[in-house]
Amino acid sequence: MAEAFDTLGMLYQNLQDAGCDAQTVQACMALAEAGNASGMLGLLLKHRATLCQTVRAEQKKVDCLDYLIYTLKKGAENPKQGI
Repeated sequence: MAEAFDTLGMLYQNLQDAGCDAQTVQACMALAEAGNASGMLGLLLKHRATLCQTVRAEQKKVDCLDYLIYTLKKGAENPKQGI
């Protein structure tokens, strides 16, 4: 774990914790060392969009399961209806 005064170490750890792949981590570290915050911001926004897309896709799966569970419970309460 990075020390509080180790800014680059903290950045590296944060990028890993955020699920950035090795290429993104390497690019962000290079941009940070060069002082290019706007370049790093672009990469981070792209990664964030990817994560949000993944969250939405996974939420859709949860919603489908919730509907199936609801349907099965409803069928158990009234066996004549079935699925």
